[in-house]
Amino acid sequence: MTSTLPSDLTTLAVDVAGHIATVTLTGTGHGNAMGSAFWHELPLVFNALDADEDVRAVVLTGAGRNFSVGLDLNDLLASWGEHVRPDAGATARAELLADIRGKQAAITSVATCRKPVIAAVSGWCVGGGVDLIAAADVRLAGRDAKFSVREVKVAIVADLGSLQRLEGIIEQGRLRELALTGKDIAADEAERIGLVNSAHDAVLDAARAMAEEIAANPPAAVYGTKRTLTAEREARIASELREVATWNAAFLPSDDLLEAITAFSEKRKPHYRGH
Repeated sequence: MTSTLPSDLTTLAVDVAGHIATVTLTGTGHGNAMGSAFWHELPLVFNALDADEDVRAVVLTGAGRNFSVGLDLNDLLASWGEHVRPDAGATARAELLADIRGKQAAITSVATCRKPVIAAVSGWCVGGGVDLIAAADVRLAGRDAKFSVREVKVAIVADLGSLQRLEGIIEQGRLRELALTGKDIAADEAERIGLVNSAHDAVLDAARAMAEEIAANPPAAVYGTKRTLTAEREARIASELREVATWNAAFLPSDDLLEAITAFSEKRKPHYRGH
């Protein structure tokens, strides 16, 4: 490689063969959950791949049975602590805002990487996992894949890009249905509504074949094409991400969020009161 990847990655594995880089989520917990180290490592990896002139396309996938079950809630709750209590003060809310903006920037590093990114999704792809694949250029699914924009079910407005980037990938009505219900959908429905381009028996092989097809094209033309397709969209998204981060820093601390946290720890269904 002509750029340097971190040598001590714990949540991502990177393999480069020819002109194709495969980035595999290994997570910090069950189901490739996204903990603190993941949010630190993701932009380091994609910035390095962006700068590597030998890499012409990236395949993004998950280790094991799942792509990602989303944010590591135990890790997240430990790091948020007092920041999400209903009586959180201005300093705590400002720190929460900075944390959200940092996670948004990590996902954006995938969207703005000059090299086309193909997501190969098997098993569960939930919450932050959907944020991540929404930042990819192309999404392919295994037959067993299941997707959920689930944040609303835990008293959170999805704030890492799925609400912004899925607009234009799927139609507005479908996006609202997924985001407002938090429902799960299978690979066939994801293909039908356009969330994924296609479903495959061997999704990683399909993604690598597409990456090879892209890598065979002139690199400057590929980069120019991606930049042209991405520039206006990402400018709009940047503004919308700032708005949702500000909203969550102000309104995320709530009795309903505490109830979601308590219900999660007690393994029961939450009871929301709108407080």
